[in-house]
Amino acid sequence: MKETRESMYDLHTHSRASDGMNTPEENVILAKENGLTGLAVTDHDTVAGIALALAEGERIGVDVIPGVEISTQAGGKDIHVLGYFLNYKDPVLLERLSGLRATRDARNEQIISNLQGLGLSITLQEVIDGLGRILRPDESLGRPHIADALVRKGYVRDMRDAFDRYLAEGKPGYAAQPRISPQQAIEWIREAGGAPVIAHPGLYGDDELVRTIIEAGRPAGIEVYHSDHGPAEEHRYLTIASEYHLIPTGGSDYHGVRQGVVFHGDLGSRFVTGETVERLRQAAQSPNN
Repeated sequence: MKETRESMYDLHTHSRASDGMNTPEENVILAKENGLTGLAVTDHDTVAGIALALAEGERIGVDVIPGVEISTQAGGKDIHVLGYFLNYKDPVLLERLSGLRATRDARNEQIISNLQGLGLSITLQEVIDGLGRILRPDESLGRPHIADALVRKGYVRDMRDAFDRYLAEGKPGYAAQPRISPQQAIEWIREAGGAPVIAHPGLYGDDELVRTIIEAGRPAGIEVYHSDHGPAEEHRYLTIASEYHLIPTGGSDYHGVRQGVVFHGDLGSRFVTGETVERLRQAAQSPNN
């Protein structure tokens, strides 16, 4: 049967509760304008945007899935774990995410220090001021915000240039702080009643590490369809999903538009069907999840 846009969900989107450009409500409206049935709100280490998105979704008829993207480390790499249908009001989860944001804050300070050591005149306050609003305690600041400041100050051409020259893993401005393991994030998501999924495995450049994480943590799914995955990556991760009986998920990883460029892809440019969403919902409700 031919699929229609009526049953399409983008399961990876970010709002300005973390490092996206839009409010949660604006992302929900954009999902409707782009013909989607629904979207998941998956901000980095925070669930601050979910309630606003849910209210807007109810108002305009868009199905909003509560989610999160948790920052972890394994094999010397930053690994992200997505969680879906979790209890975003769970006090234990909220306390844990607060701790992760404190780690993120420490990393931001180290990145700024690294950039200053390279002769770039930039402060963390300038990054925060660039938001044009007050940063709430339950929101998180990330590398895209720092990249944005570097563009404004004329040190780089655009966001991509900022990451390629300074902020990407292995570049001189990059900094890493001790983080939890992917297995811990998977457990946290399960304990909050959610379905854990390994995010964008193609970005890690190490499929053996991805397999190790899957075997150790047994997530519910793996993100097969992503803006930075091409056909070869999609084929590889569909194979891995089948091998480990994982739910193949997907989403754009939409962060909004900065300096006229969409990161990582436009909202709805990667999507899954309602059937996949239902499988995630059932995985979240399963006592064996």
